Order: sequence, then C-alpha cells, then structure tokens
Amino acid sequence: MFIFIGVAVVLGGVLSGFVLEGGQILALNQPMELLIIGGAAVGALLISTPLNVIKGMLAQLKGVLSGGYTKKDYLELLVMMFEIFNVARKDGLIGLENHVEHPKDSEIFKRYPKFLRNHHAVAFFADTMRVIISGAVQPHDLEDLMDNDIQAMHEQEMLPSQALGTTADSLPGLGIVAAVLGVVITMAAIDGPPEEIGHKIAAALVGTFLGVLGCYGFVGPISHSLKHRVTADGQYINCMKHALLSFNKGVAGVIAVEFARRTLFADVRPGFTELEEACNKAKRR
Repeated sequence: MFIFIGVAVVLGGVLSGFVLEGGQILALNQPMELLIIGGAAVGALLISTPLNVIKGMLAQLKGVLSGGYTKKDYLELLVMMFEIFNVARKDGLIGLENHVEHPKDSEIFKRYPKFLRNHHAVAFFADTMRVIISGAVQPHDLEDLMDNDIQAMHEQEMLPSQALGTTADSLPGLGIVAAVLGVVITMAAIDGPPEEIGHKIAAALVGTFLGVLGCYGFVGPISHSLKHRVTADGQYINCMKHALLSFNKGVAGVIAVEFARRTLFADVRPGFTELEEACNKAKRR
C-alpha cells in the first residue's frame, strides 16, 4: 500500500513542480524515449541476472505489495511453536515426527496458514526439529547449524535486491543513451524549422529526465524495499531460531517462546500477558 502512496507522491511532486513552473505535461509524453530506456534496462537485467534470481525478484515484489509481518503474525508464530513444544512435553519427541515430516498435514500447522505458506520458515522449522528429534547434536552445534542455514538463506534472498539495485544504477546512463540518440536525430534535422529542432531537443532531454527519475524515484527505492523485506523475513526466522534453541536446552515451552518474543522489534512484539493468554487458550484446545 505504501509503495503506491510513495509512487503517487513522487509523481505528484515532480509533475506539480513542472506544471507550476510553466511546463506542459504533454511535453513529457515521449514513449520512444521510455522504450529505449526500459528496453535497455530489462535487457541488461536479463544479461546479468540468472533466471532463478529473476523469479525470486518477482516473488519478493509480490511479497512487498502484500505487506510485511504484523504483531498478530508473530503472536501466531509464537503460539504455534508453543503448541509444538507442548506436544513434545506430553508425548515426547516421538510425538512430533508426524508434524515435522508432513507439515502440510499437521493439524497444528493448519491452524496457522500464514506460517504454512512461508516455505522457507516451514523448511527451517521442520529441518531443525528433525535434528532435535534425532538427539545427535549439542545445543552449541545446533546454533551453528541454524546460523549457517540463516546466513545461506539471507545471502540468497539478497540477490534480487542487489540485481534490481544494479539496474537502478544503470538507468541514468541509459537515459543519457536515449538523449544522445535524440541529439543524433536532431542533428539530422538541423536545417529544419526552429520549432521542430526545439521539439527534438526537448524529447532528447526527456530521456535523461526519465532515466534519473526512474533510478532515484522508483527502481532504487523498490530495491531498498526488497532489502527491508529480506530483513523482516530474517527476523521471522531468527525468532524461530531462539525458540528452537531454548527448547533444545530443555527449557519449558512457554519460556522457550518468551526467549523468542524478546528478540522481536517493539512494533511487532506481543506483550507478555498477551502471549501468556494466547498460549493458555491454545493449551485448552
């Protein structure tokens, strides 16, 4: 939602200032300049970026548009982990096998659809629980294992924003390319009437304008938005890491999720009483 608001503010500010200075909006309508810059930018992106990274970029853009994690999402995550830990307390670690081996069929996970839709989170939680159930890893080794997983995940998830950032950096240069081509066309018509020459020069300068505006007004900020999304995803995974690590040390489930709650930023962190009440409600199911 805020992306659309930001786009409206950028366009509103730039175009309003242009019009108030006496400019004509139609003078900026240069589709051929946009075609040159946009086509070259997309082509450069395809040349420099593997297909899997482009697919990841599209998925992240969709995620950015759908919004980030809320306090409710984290509360559900903490309660979900509490329920899993409670099963282990009642039935032993063996009671968790069906849940971690077939997450989509787990009655507990089904109650938390946002977590279940997060494939990275589900895989991280299930794989770590498999290691805990095996009992073959000490707590400090488990932490190293999870840190390696998180680091690899973070590096992979950062690739789309880096590729988009590189594309943003290229836009001013591509705008100059469009402007130079416009100057070439102008020179070919140098013996024409002044009005025609002025129109062609204006069209060439619009190419530079579009390249710079696209870089600093749209593509660059979207690239940073993807980075913020990756950071939010990392916090979501890190929250699970601390709960799983505490659980593996033998801490009670309600305390394990409290360790996880303390790692969250204030704007998405549920209150202690709020979490306690949600866990008590889940316990009565």
